[in-house]
Formats: sequence, structure tokens, C-alpha cells
Amino acid sequence: MNEKPTLVKSLKLQQVVFMGLAWMTPMIYFTVYGVAFEAAGGMLAAAYVTAFIAIFFTAYSYSQMVKAYPISGSAYIYTKKAVHPIAGYLVGWALLLDYIFSPIIAILTFGIFMNTEFPSIPVFVWIILMNVVLAIVNIIGIKSAARVSGLSVLFQIAFIIIFCILVAKDILTGQADSNSIFSLTPFFNDHLSVSGVLSGAALICFCFLGFDAVTTMAEETIKAKKTIPKAIYLIVIIAVVMYVSISYLSQIAFPNFTFTNPDNAAYSLVQLVGGNLLSSLFIMVLILATFTQGVSSVTSVSRFLFALGRESILPKKLFTTIHPKYKTPVSNILFVSLISLSAVFINLDSAVLFVSFGALTAFTFVNLSVIFHYYIKQKKRSPKETFMYLIFPLIGAGFIGWLLTLLDKTTLMIGMIWVVIGFAYLLIKSKWEGARNRKFALPEVKQEKTMSDNLT
Repeated sequence: MNEKPTLVKSLKLQQVVFMGLAWMTPMIYFTVYGVAFEAAGGMLAAAYVTAFIAIFFTAYSYSQMVKAYPISGSAYIYTKKAVHPIAGYLVGWALLLDYIFSPIIAILTFGIFMNTEFPSIPVFVWIILMNVVLAIVNIIGIKSAARVSGLSVLFQIAFIIIFCILVAKDILTGQADSNSIFSLTPFFNDHLSVSGVLSGAALICFCFLGFDAVTTMAEETIKAKKTIPKAIYLIVIIAVVMYVSISYLSQIAFPNFTFTNPDNAAYSLVQLVGGNLLSSLFIMVLILATFTQGVSSVTSVSRFLFALGRESILPKKLFTTIHPKYKTPVSNILFVSLISLSAVFINLDSAVLFVSFGALTAFTFVNLSVIFHYYIKQKKRSPKETFMYLIFPLIGAGFIGWLLTLLDKTTLMIGMIWVVIGFAYLLIKSKWEGARNRKFALPEVKQEKTMSDNLT
């Protein structure tokens, strides 16, 4: 008798952390630097610290929910099982917006910075080229790309360390605008705008994405209930140390830094710090980073579409088809690639905001899931448990929910329209399936009545 294949528990803590960092892509800091800088009014260090505080509460909630449900599915599964299936569906639908725009950000970033390095070649050419390459790699070469991801993370962290060392050197040798490496001005100064810092924090929360992605590896992780929570905290801490270090040193060294184009502002900053040599190295590392980020993003969204198809949320025939030779969801990958061509028309600012909408929506509901699962359903209400399963996640939900409202009004409107479309789709689909089931059930009912009449 053949047993059904199952996932093998083989991942250890360091492997999970590394995979989370690879998914997060440390160079994402430079990708969104200009957009985040403008949103935070130049107070990036304060914005990243604020985002970290909000993310820390959410990371705690993820760590609690993975203990309750050590299976793949992340926010979608947690909300579905802890709160309500419809709420879970809507969170999954909002997450779909996040997943769809993630590869668009990678492709658009690649096009922008390649155009900066080679101005004679239009951005749209690089976007189309990158899109084709990502589709091919995801269809036939995903295993090789996964190996490159690990190497990519090491290069990215190495570049960030080199960048920070060079900025610190400029400060200490008097080549920067300040000669004191210890200062509170990146966090508190006369130009501080609380609303600006919060708006920046709302936008850059998605830079921490990666800690939540590792929850999808629960079924392949050794002692997942202990390993995954540790990995979540380590990923968040490593990320905030990197992001705040870059922001802190850059703000001290160049408090009056300005740029004309927010999409490639990071290139100007890197050139200011290390000249043409560092900027060339920056482009090389960024190309590698955006490639691995793009591969990972296309992989994630194509598998997410597969999961939604398998649960009949999306058309099963279209989204659950696996190629007989490559064993990959080719139709999903091609579907994502087609959507990703919109990077030709969309700007980086809008793409980042849409990802933030999906991420913050999911984060809010994961915090609420802790309350529903532990405090309401399992009735864990001792003083200690009340703090752990009510107060702590409630603070997280409130903080993240508040940041969600601080996103651009247009983004919120389009995000809500997307959720309404998802709800309408669910209603139409439910009514259609109900009508279809009744149609097929009628002949059986009539047949049973006839047999019953004959017996009497």
C-alpha cells in the first residue's frame, strides 16, 4: 500500500532564520529608501524604531499562533481557524494584494537601478527582461535559485556592513557634516514630526516581511513549536539592527542630504559615501538581491495562488495545475508574470503602499487571532494569561491598525475596494456553487421518492 507523500521535518533554527532573511532581502532598505525618507520627513531611524515596536508585538502574536497551528498557511490559516472562515478568506484576499505586488517591486527596482547605471536603455526593457527571466527560472530552475538566495543574503549583509563602516569613518575623520558618532538627533530634533514618523513607519513595516514567511515552513521544521518562534524573534532583531544602523549613521553624517528622484535616491546616497567604486558594487549586489527577491516573490505568490485554488477559493482547474515534467504550477507563474508587466506603468511608491496595506491587514488579524484562540475560545484568563493573550496582542492589533489608517488615502480606498471585490466574489461563488449543488441533488431526491413510492 502506497502512503501519501508528506513534508519532511529537516530544517533547523539557523536554516529557518537564513531562509527568512533571504525572503526579506536586507537590501530592501535601499530599494525603498527615497520613498520612506520622504514619508518619514527624513527621520528614518525614528521611523524604523517605531515600526520595530509595532512589529515586535505582531512577532509575538505570530510566535503564539504557530504554537497553536504548526502548519503552513500563516495569517490566512490563523484567522480562519481562530476567528472565522470568512474573516480568514478576507485576510487571505488582502494578503493576495501583498503577494502580487512583491514581485512587481523587485522587477521595478531592477529596472530603475539598471536604467540609472545604463541610461541609454529604457526602464521598460529591463522590466520585461527581468520578468521573462524570473518566469523561466521559477518554471525550470527553482532549486538552483534557492541555493543562490543563501549566497545573496551574505553579500547583502556584507555590503551593509561595508557601507556602515565607510559612513562611520567619514564621521570620525571629520569628512562628514558631523564629527560625533553619538547623537540623539536621528531620533529627536527640531524637525521631528510625529505624524511623519508614524507615516514612515506604516510604509516601511513591509521591510520586516520575512519573519512571518517562516511560519509557512512549520511543517518542514524540527520542533516547529519551539524553533519557529525563536527564528521569528531573531529575524526581527537582525533586521532592526541593520535598518536602524544605516539610518542612524546616514542621518548623522549627512543631515542635509537631498535627492531629486525618490526611486533611485539610494544610489545618490551610496555614491556620496563611496564614490563610483561603492556605487558599482551597490548595483551588483542590488541586481543579485532583486533577482533572488523576485524569484522568491514569484515562487511565493504562485504557491499562494495554488493554495487558494486547492481550497476552491480560486478556480481549481486553473490554479492547481502542475506541470508533469517540471512539477511547478506553470499556469500560476505565467499568470503572475503577466500581472507583473504592470511594473512598466506603476511607480515604486504605489507598489510599496499596496504591499504595506496587505501586510498590515494580515498583521492586525494575527494579533486578534491570539485573543480569539487563547483568551476567548480556550478561556486562558489568569492574570499572567490575560497579559499574554489579551493585553499584549491587543496593543499589537491597535498599533498596527493605527499604522494601517496612516497609509495614503488612495491606497486605503483601493485596498478597501479590493477587499469588497473579494467579498462580492465570495458571495457570487457561494450562490453559484449552492445552485449547482441543488441542481445535481434534484435527480437523486426524485429517484429516492420514486423508489419509496414503489415500496409502498
